[in-house]
Parts: sequence; structure tokens; C-alpha cells
Amino acid sequence: MTTVETLRIVTLAERPDLETAMLEMEATWPEFIRPDPLVIAWALRRHAAHQLVVLAGAEVVARAATVPFCWDGDPASLPDTGWDEALRLSMLDTHDGRTPNTLCALEVAVVPGQRSRHLSGRTLAAVADNARRHGFRDVVVPVRPSGKHLEPHVPMTEYAARTRDDGLPSDPWLRVHVREGGQILGVCPVSMTIAGSLAQWRGWTGLPFDTSGPVTVPGALNPVEASVADDRAVYVEPNVWVRHRLVP
Repeated sequence: MTTVETLRIVTLAERPDLETAMLEMEATWPEFIRPDPLVIAWALRRHAAHQLVVLAGAEVVARAATVPFCWDGDPASLPDTGWDEALRLSMLDTHDGRTPNTLCALEVAVVPGQRSRHLSGRTLAAVADNARRHGFRDVVVPVRPSGKHLEPHVPMTEYAARTRDDGLPSDPWLRVHVREGGQILGVCPVSMTIAGSLAQWRGWTGLPFDTSGPVTVPGALNPVEASVADDRAVYVEPNVWVRHRLVP
């Protein structure tokens, strides 16, 4: 357990009773991003020591979901399919009994009303501390840049390369990572793929989805590709691989 001012950071291994509160915590993920709940439940329970919950009193104010996997340390070998593949690799490595050396942060989220407390950086630092205690050499993150949804037609490579006059990334969430010692390695262009019927997309977004072609959806980092003929729409989200090296 770590104490930061009036906050407490615990793992689900220490407080399994917090699983429901962690999952139901208010966050800013768009409605259409729906990871498989069975897979998420597996990750939380199988790797409870790597799931962090930040408490202010009895209230959950931030969370970090992470999974271990094996990585050779070569940035070029990090998968283009980012988020989805990291979770799959964790499941495979766990099932096959391989000893993981890397922790992948699938999510670091803060309750919207708590952002003035700089919890994102604190929670990210806690992820690194927890990984270091368990002997991992790296934390890697398929980062979802917080401002990219405002420019869905801009290529992620161009967006992620933008910097301010001080050299830090223009994007706020990428900037937090760099300030915490993270190194931007490159884009994972197919980090998360979400497909659904047009009716499902209408329910998730409130948009008509009545024509074929790209659809700009609030909260999406790229346009969603819709096909009326196939009654299908597919969203492919790019993320940015960031590495936090824990050992020299």
C-alpha cells in the first residue's frame, strides 16, 4: 500500500472487494469501446496484483489495469495491434507458464471530477512502482492520446509527433507520460478494433448510420467505416506505444 497525501493506492490482490467499484468507476471511455467483459474479468482476477485502485477515503477516484507479458525489448517487435494483442499475449504467456518481464498498462483512468488533483501522473507513477516491485524491466502503454478525438482526420503519426516550444508533446496525456520518464516509440495503428451492426452503432452513438463510408463519431480517434449493404460498421483505433524503462 502506498500513501500519497490523502490518497491510498492498493491492488486488487490486497482489496479484492474493490473489483466492482473499480469496474464501475466513472471514466471517459466512449460508449462504443467495449472490451470483452469475460476477458477483462480474467485479467483482473488472474493478475490482481497488477490492478491498482486509488482511493480518497472510501471513494475510488482512479484505476490502472495492467497485464504482464513477455517482450524482447525491441521496440520494433511491439505489435501494431497494440491493446488487443497485448491482452492476447498476456493470456498466452500466462497459459503457457512463461515468466513475463514486461507490464502493459491497458488503462490508466481518473474520475473526471478528480483531474485537478493530478491523479493521472500519480497513478502512472504508481504503476511503475508496482511493476518495479514485481521485478519487471519495462512498462509499455498503448496510449490513447486525450486530444486526438478532436482531430479524427489527422494521421496519428502526425498528431503524436507534435511538440510544444518546450519540446514536450502537444497532447496532454502523452505529455504526462513523457514527464514521468516515458519514451514515445511509435504508433500502433490497429490497437483496438470494434465492429458492430448499424443498429448497435446507432445505440452507442445516437448517430443515424444510414449511409456507407466514413462516419465522424464523437470520442473516436479515427472515422468509423460504415457499410449499409453489409449492415456493419468497423472502428479501428490507433494508439501510441510508450515505454517506461524500469532498469538501466
